[in-house]
Amino acid sequence: MNLPNLLTLLRIFFVPLLVAALVERNSDWVFGGQVVSSAVLALGVFWAAALTDLLDGYLARRWGQVTTVGTLLDPIADKLLISAALISLVQAGLVPAWLTILLIGREFAISGLRSIAAAAGYTIQASDLGKTKMVAQVAAVSLVILSIRMPELKVWGQWGMWAVVFFSLVSAASYFAKFWGKIDESVKARRRRELLVEERRRRKAAARDGRGMAATSGAGR
Repeated sequence: MNLPNLLTLLRIFFVPLLVAALVERNSDWVFGGQVVSSAVLALGVFWAAALTDLLDGYLARRWGQVTTVGTLLDPIADKLLISAALISLVQAGLVPAWLTILLIGREFAISGLRSIAAAAGYTIQASDLGKTKMVAQVAAVSLVILSIRMPELKVWGQWGMWAVVFFSLVSAASYFAKFWGKIDESVKARRRRELLVEERRRRKAAARDGRGMAATSGAGR
């Protein structure tokens, strides 16, 4: 188990603590004799988890430690973190339920799309829009959490969530376009191969028929 994979696992372990801090948002936590509010704890945990998301991929590429386990776990950890944060904020009455359903549904749809593409032998890489969406999610969720202690940031948090919806839908459309392009190319290539195979079969059959007719003609003489 290398360090990038450990960071990915750490992000998964952060999820229950984040949920607890957001759901119990009116409670205080004591660490080393210091009283920390739930909002501050939730924000700290969320930022720490987001930091592991930046570090694990960077370190894996820099140190040449990209593994199959890390490739599988990283998107799962990301989706768990964002989904847990959004669902907890719905429970706290800070984010509309329909918005959370839309965003989580988008994540499942793109995951399914990538799985289908992978089964067909294609890899759909993360786009710049997808990365922008992730940054917007972290910023928007942070603003919403901060608004628990600073209500004046509530409007900014709402605008941030609308930005997340925009980037999520646009990036989803981009992924579907890439997927359709790949599948369309695959279908066309397969059809060309089938036509070539059929043409070879016809030529071989015609050649056999020609030899057979020649043999029959020779026997008649």
